[in-house]
Amino acid sequence: MNDTAHAEISKTRKGMKTRPQLMEIKPINFLFFRTEACMDQLGNYIPVAKDLFKEAVNFNLHVTGPVHWHYVDFHATPKEPFTLEIALPVAETLPEYDGSFHFKRTGTFRCATLTHEGSWNTMADSYGKLHEFIAAKHLKSMGITREVYLNADFRHPEANVTEIQVGIE
Repeated sequence: MNDTAHAEISKTRKGMKTRPQLMEIKPINFLFFRTEACMDQLGNYIPVAKDLFKEAVNFNLHVTGPVHWHYVDFHATPKEPFTLEIALPVAETLPEYDGSFHFKRTGTFRCATLTHEGSWNTMADSYGKLHEFIAAKHLKSMGITREVYLNADFRHPEANVTEIQVGIE
């Protein structure tokens, strides 16, 4: 990437804490759940995070970060399936694990990112800014998006803080 690609664009919408920027996320170990899902089913998977935490405690794993949702080949149409991974960062993977979930260690993840503050109902604006940023920098999406839930407040959604990471090639 050149210096121009690393430049930030101005914040223009209410509710966005950061402007889009480019980052390289170092490799992460995950305990994760994977399924094929459609957009209109996502609410059904919210309880999976609790189960991941329970499994981490049962196997005495050190949790190293907040819950991620990874969307692979995501389609914004309500009935079109994509791969969903709900992932919990952990200090180590267990090669002999034979439980309900899976382990993986990711590679470096190059992405365009910004932090969205507020209700998830308004995240389309943040995604729009990220996609404008990617297009303006002539970058190509790799078809993987991560949402990192820094604060998930179901009773007061205005307090939500979500880092959106759109993978780029």
